[in-house]
Amino acid sequence: MNPSLSQPRSHTLRTSRSVPLRMALLLPLLLTSLLSGCSDNKPAFKGVDITGANYGRSLQLPDSSGKLRSLDEFKGKFILLFFGFTQCPDVCPTALTRAQEIKQQLGKDGERLQVIFVSVDPERDTPELLGNYLAAFDRSFIGLRGDAEQTRQAAAAFKVFYEKVPTGSSYTINHTAMSYLFDAQGRLRLALRHTQTAEEHVADLRLLMRE
Repeated sequence: MNPSLSQPRSHTLRTSRSVPLRMALLLPLLLTSLLSGCSDNKPAFKGVDITGANYGRSLQLPDSSGKLRSLDEFKGKFILLFFGFTQCPDVCPTALTRAQEIKQQLGKDGERLQVIFVSVDPERDTPELLGNYLAAFDRSFIGLRGDAEQTRQAAAAFKVFYEKVPTGSSYTINHTAMSYLFDAQGRLRLALRHTQTAEEHVADLRLLMRE
């Protein structure tokens, strides 16, 4: 005997009705999901979209020549901002080399990008040392350096962590290896991970430039 024929009719009816019932209940959820996906026109950034973040809204520090600089003066340009120190063994030179590559890949649009490097080691990063260090990568890169308290406040304003770590007779500094990208209106838009490539940074910049 076919086992299915031995099942009670009532059980068969409940099973056959449950499928369309479940579909009827799920359909509004599926339609809502599809419609919200269609209406979401946000660009697919490679970095972390932090548009509207309640931090990183201002920065004012002296540059390597002693001139007080502010993010507001760069409106009209896209800003790539990074915190680091000149004696950093790998992360900082990698980030600055990548910034150099980004400018090159942007071609003429590279003139619209301003790279800003904020020192978290004012004790050793003298204005002259900081200026020479950045010029070795690109003369258009700007280095900012405050005193210990100004540095603390600037890092806190961008939620950047840094700490001095003793290494025998000297020290190194552990710090957040994240770059921040501002749009031409001076708004903080993206947090770019250190593991991302120059090509991925350029892709995000071009999306912002098309807005």
